[in-house]
Amino acid sequence: MKLGIVGLPNVGKSTLFNSLTKAGAEAANYPFCTIDPNVGVVAVPDKRLKLLGDLYHTQKITPAVIEFVDIAGLVKGASKGEGLGNQFLANIRECDAIVHVVRCFEDPNVIHVDGSVDPVRDIETINLELIFADLEVLEKRMNKVGRAARNDKDQASEFELLKRLKAHLEDGKPAISFATSDEKEQEWISEYDLLTAKPVIFAANVAEDDAPDDGAQNPYVAAVREYAKKSGSEVFVVCAKIEEEISELEDDEKQAFLEDLGLKESGLDKLIAASYSLLGLMSFLTAGEKEVRAWTIKKGTKAPQAAGKIHTDFERGFIKAEVVNYKDLLDCGSLTAAREKGIVRMEGKDYVVQDGDVILFRFNV
Repeated sequence: MKLGIVGLPNVGKSTLFNSLTKAGAEAANYPFCTIDPNVGVVAVPDKRLKLLGDLYHTQKITPAVIEFVDIAGLVKGASKGEGLGNQFLANIRECDAIVHVVRCFEDPNVIHVDGSVDPVRDIETINLELIFADLEVLEKRMNKVGRAARNDKDQASEFELLKRLKAHLEDGKPAISFATSDEKEQEWISEYDLLTAKPVIFAANVAEDDAPDDGAQNPYVAAVREYAKKSGSEVFVVCAKIEEEISELEDDEKQAFLEDLGLKESGLDKLIAASYSLLGLMSFLTAGEKEVRAWTIKKGTKAPQAAGKIHTDFERGFIKAEVVNYKDLLDCGSLTAAREKGIVRMEGKDYVVQDGDVILFRFNV
């Protein structure tokens, strides 16, 4: 999974990126301190892997990973060359979703590019720049398709779609809310890699005092939640300052630190939960002496396609999947004991994989 992080300058975007990835992107109290797109890969915390690793005395534990791409802060006019952000928008076109960091705290020592804190205005500023960047993509595509549309029925259909989609964006609406008429139109739109076609997770960055109650008393957070509800987006509340402190701690110290602050989970945990929910993702597991590993798939994925995540040969030559829930496996103490109790199932091609399934695929190529 790949997430692109966007936001205005000085909203805590790079501070959050640093704390999530420990990648060391420069963070400073002035616009455009992130000159190059920063990329960091983060392991998805999953307690099940350690438990299964202990059970199998495994040599290697491989978690699922998320790749974060942090770009320079966007400002009004970025799509027309203002600031530096527009140069890097291409870097998030391939992302699965966008994490939009929004400032929900007052601090006279941290300047705001528009002079005041107003999260909804800030969101709409960014959205408009993403729409402008998408319109540029559509116009280039229209120039190409338009020439061939006179003599090609398929190209003519695409050109009509492009005109409708362009009008939709020019009305200030994101591509994700555009209604397609058939699968072919959906395929075309997915090929354009439009920024506004991607699902959005809002990271409401709050002051330390607002973190323990998840921003319940913060009017800025309430405004972001209301906005997100209308657009079908996810929201998670985070204090980038606290996350920065957490990132400096050893793993065994993190939980105690969170508890001292009255927090149940870290910002990374919240973001992963929000992104998995928004994208409809889950993990199945493979386990053995050599490796215990988590594999991220879409909810509703059937066994052969899940097998294909490991290797295309597994999907091509799929025979059966030997499946047991990880809790049942741990309770039994071994796969052999689980088989003897009859809780290991042999599933076929129509089996829909469930979160937490431990699977051994049988295949023949």
